[in-house]
Amino acid sequence: MAYRYLLLVARHDAVRIGRTLKGLGPVLAVVVAAAAVAGAVAWAEVPARLSLHGGFVDISAYRYGGRLVLDGLPLYGSRDPATNLRFTYPPFAALPMAPLALLPFWLVTALWTAASVGALAGVILVVGRALRRPVPGWLVALLTAGAFALEPVWQNLTFGQINLLLMLAVLVDLTYPERRWSGVLVGIAAGVKLTPLVFVVLLVLAGRRTTAGRALLAFAGTVAIGFATIPGSARTYWADNLVKAGRVGPPELAHNQSVFGTLTRLLDGVPPTLLWLAVAGPLALAIVALGAVWWRRGDRVLGAGFGALAMLLASPVSWSHHWVWAVPVGLALWTHSRWASLLWTAVFVARPFVWPPWGDRREYGWGPIEHVLGNAYLIAALVLYLWAAVRLRAHGTGPAPGRSRRGSPPRSLPARRDFGAVRGTP
Repeated sequence: MAYRYLLLVARHDAVRIGRTLKGLGPVLAVVVAAAAVAGAVAWAEVPARLSLHGGFVDISAYRYGGRLVLDGLPLYGSRDPATNLRFTYPPFAALPMAPLALLPFWLVTALWTAASVGALAGVILVVGRALRRPVPGWLVALLTAGAFALEPVWQNLTFGQINLLLMLAVLVDLTYPERRWSGVLVGIAAGVKLTPLVFVVLLVLAGRRTTAGRALLAFAGTVAIGFATIPGSARTYWADNLVKAGRVGPPELAHNQSVFGTLTRLLDGVPPTLLWLAVAGPLALAIVALGAVWWRRGDRVLGAGFGALAMLLASPVSWSHHWVWAVPVGLALWTHSRWASLLWTAVFVARPFVWPPWGDRREYGWGPIEHVLGNAYLIAALVLYLWAAVRLRAHGTGPAPGRSRRGSPPRSLPARRDFGAVRGTP
């Protein structure tokens, strides 16, 4: 009897796994295709890969950091010979990069691209489930491929950036905080790139203090691991590099869509630290507070999105490819307002910040219209903040009841629309 029962369970699981893989077939096809293209491009361009736009330069810098760890050399102070870039992340981030230094560049690029595209598809799945809008495999593949049109997404893929992977980790924790170990992924993400610490504030304001505490403990663990494995580099980073915003590039560059970058361009020079804090601090706090309200009222995706926007505005340097959070925010907006979602997405497809002259400090010569275009992502975030605040005010601002068993939205917010309820996708 026990044997027959185990056989029946195994059969049931096999059928369920088969159905899942069948539903995700289009997604796997997109991932494999992207990885194959990335590997072929890297193989063909190894001697002159920097001539390609993007050129996978960031993954090259990651591998260089991993090589320094393997060789026992200081992590900071030198530059990757292939890209002339420094490794700028916390010491903990270099440790998982060490195995990449042992693999050929074309293979690393293919694997990294596959992981990034897979993370993007995972984000779409997580968003759909968090919004109680199941997304079939074909639609996940369609939205994943469509997201390539957004500038932050394709920049991540061509540069070989880590943002898509971190976004998935954070979203899993923020949309499913009831899990036993929720918060750990946020802490690890912060250990890799610091800025996700903003989500700890969001969790506290949203009433998830235990999850926030778990995130802080996980982050402290990453710091301790850094000191235990590469103590010299850890001391250098936390004592010196942490406060050097300019170490990652010129802050006035148009691609820096943060408050610090905007002030630098407006003032034709780096703003005083107190002025930057006086502007960025209250603004980021207001945005993350609004995110906490939306989170508590049932839309955890949009709430997390506002936390991400606060993070992007508060950071001294938020390159345009850091704005991959445009994807989950756009999907969340689609369930509230099609026009808001389409307009939001259009900004990140058009990338107006490169329309004015940029580079070589030409940003210092911008006129009023060029400043509006050149700070498009930041302005879009502020407009979204105003829209969301007005919408909350129109539908009441008191605490909303929790979700029903079927996951229906709070009564005080208008009913959401399915991703596939109308022709077209965001």
